[in-house]
Amino acid sequence: MRPFLLFFFLLIWLHSAGAWDYELHRFVNQIALKTLPNSFPAFVRTPEAAERIAYLSGEPDRWRNSNEGALKHVNEPDHFFDIEDLEPLGLRLDELTGFREEFVASIVTARMQKKSLFELNVTSMGPNRNRWLPGLLPWKLAEEYGRLKSSFSCLRTFEQYGGQTSEIVNAQASVVQVMGIMGHFAGDAAQPLHTTRHYNGWVGLNPSGYTTNRSFHAWIDGGFMRKSGLEKEALLRRVRPARLLWKSANPGDIEPVFSLTLNFVREQFTQVEVLYAAEKAGDLKGVGTAAGRNLMEAQLLKAGQFLGDLWYSAWILAPKDLFLQSALARRKLTESDK
Repeated sequence: MRPFLLFFFLLIWLHSAGAWDYELHRFVNQIALKTLPNSFPAFVRTPEAAERIAYLSGEPDRWRNSNEGALKHVNEPDHFFDIEDLEPLGLRLDELTGFREEFVASIVTARMQKKSLFELNVTSMGPNRNRWLPGLLPWKLAEEYGRLKSSFSCLRTFEQYGGQTSEIVNAQASVVQVMGIMGHFAGDAAQPLHTTRHYNGWVGLNPSGYTTNRSFHAWIDGGFMRKSGLEKEALLRRVRPARLLWKSANPGDIEPVFSLTLNFVREQFTQVEVLYAAEKAGDLKGVGTAAGRNLMEAQLLKAGQFLGDLWYSAWILAPKDLFLQSALARRKLTESDK
């Protein structure tokens, strides 16, 4: 295998480490809960539900601890998206499809056309057959939004058309489940090192002399904030209320959720060099400086705000589940005939 390819696959493999540690992922979900208005369904803010949502923020990383190849195959690429890896494939960020499988197909096509640069065989794909992917984080986040919207649709229909108490309770549990897991990927998306091949120390040409330390990612994920101290209550006071991410004059319009998740990831990509420059300046060393703490707190706040907006939008825009509504109507007729 060419040295370039070996180096490229090593970078992909390094993404098996987590983004933010568990405590910071929890905090992102807690920030998002803080953004929700009083009109948002009250069951979400009960202590039990709030704790469940916070706990589930770490679930996708717990999946990564499994040795099951099939699980690793689908889960690992969902945690990152290395934007620089599009250009060698001839792919443009502003032309990407919002459909996961179409995007994967476009990568396969591009790699087959550029065989001089990219080998595509069982060995190069890695043990979990996914090392050749630049990551799928924006797609994953958009897909989780769709799942949450569907869960709200189901709950709303049960509530309005005669669902049994047990059905409503179970539908509420589904909402909590998706909200919590979805939060993990919003947290990943706000960690700049999950948008770049410079994932764990600068790689390749390094004219600015940025750190190449392979502990850099772990330090940013949680080590720095534990050392410098995260004032959670102060940060929560800076949270703005969740807002609708888009408005449509036509109910049938397709929501641009993928464009929004992709743009969010792209915005965090602009912070990659900012992060490395801050490390070089000493702002992120030891207890750091106020500038370093502000930089990291801003990323956590961005994650929580965006997540809250996605949750709120899914709730507001969730339609009635017409299939479930019809099934409930038939059940009601059957019961009335008895």
